[in-house]
Amino acid sequence: MKVLVINAGSSSLKYQIYDMTTETALAAGRVERIGMDSSILVHEPHHTDEVTEVSEILEHTTAVRKVLDKLTDPEVGVIKSIEEIDAVGHRVVQGGDLFKESVIVDAKVKAGITSLFDLAPLHNPAHMMGIRAVEANMPNIPQVVVFDTAFHSTMPEKAYMYAIPKVLYKKHKVRRYGFHGTSHDYVSKVTAETIGRPVEDLKIVTCHIGNGASLTAVEGGKSVDTSMGMTPLEGLMMGTRSGDLDPAIVPFVMMKEDLTVNEVNSMLNKHSGLLAISGSSSDMREITEGMEQGEPNATLAFEMYVYRLRKYIGSYVAAMDGVDAIVFTAGVGENSAVIRQHTCEKLTFLGVEIDPELNKIRSKEPRRISTPNSKVEVLVVPTNEELMIARDTYRLVTEAK
Repeated sequence: MKVLVINAGSSSLKYQIYDMTTETALAAGRVERIGMDSSILVHEPHHTDEVTEVSEILEHTTAVRKVLDKLTDPEVGVIKSIEEIDAVGHRVVQGGDLFKESVIVDAKVKAGITSLFDLAPLHNPAHMMGIRAVEANMPNIPQVVVFDTAFHSTMPEKAYMYAIPKVLYKKHKVRRYGFHGTSHDYVSKVTAETIGRPVEDLKIVTCHIGNGASLTAVEGGKSVDTSMGMTPLEGLMMGTRSGDLDPAIVPFVMMKEDLTVNEVNSMLNKHSGLLAISGSSSDMREITEGMEQGEPNATLAFEMYVYRLRKYIGSYVAAMDGVDAIVFTAGVGENSAVIRQHTCEKLTFLGVEIDPELNKIRSKEPRRISTPNSKVEVLVVPTNEELMIARDTYRLVTEAK
């Protein structure tokens, strides 16, 4: 069975196609600047060099058609015809209280995703455009949606409720949902396999840290708490997001600076975090270079980032009454040895001890970076959200036959 995985944004579309008999990715790619006459399609077949094409792509239906054309192209394609695609899996950010697991798309599911637009106005409408675009191009293909929030549906009420009037939850579903769930699920399972213990027996803190970042306390293979909240803004300091802050700051700044709701929302999501503190960049590589050169603002941004990361790790260890493994994943987590080093060097009270040489190694494979004497396993596990989506799609479509 071959599964096409799609992650549709408002003006972009990312894709991968898998042969599920071997779980091999045959090709990947992306379409950028959808809605413009100079849209860019980058196709990356695994058997040859990538291909870039610039053309007019005004909406997602055309984007999906262009992707299918590339996948079946005689020279750069990886399948002979679209009939070889057995199913399509979609990433959907927000499943709310409605969806606690992946589901096959039908009219009820589409209505449910649409009803959650208010909770994820930047994401869910775009995901629906991706679903409809596939329907237009492949009307008989089964589609599956995999929700970022689903893995966190196991959180207990004490973890997901906010200490605000309960009527806001009853009327508007204001609660913690968490995100990056597909990644946290994947890396926790791979961690268990790597250290040779059942995930059901483990307490793991998974650190998904990229431009967006979140931590999850995974106990017995289930999410029991996570740092992102009702939206991806809460929690850690991120590339351009503020993370946790005193909520009274919002009305105070709005009043002092005469900002609208949209303006302050943009400030907190797009102009805060590492970018705001460093004054120059949201990229951790550039922040790290600045710190190593003694640049004060870059140093402060780095120190704030690591400090908050370490605080969250400590809080989740307390929440689970212990920890067996700490896992780093995503762009920063997988590639920044200095972030891992500075984070772990003050977790010695837990018995954490990382090997400096192992920490420096770059690899696409899961690996330990802790010493044999460390009381807590510390690992780097490259995430693979697309494979998790493909697996869920394959499972559900196979079960439905």
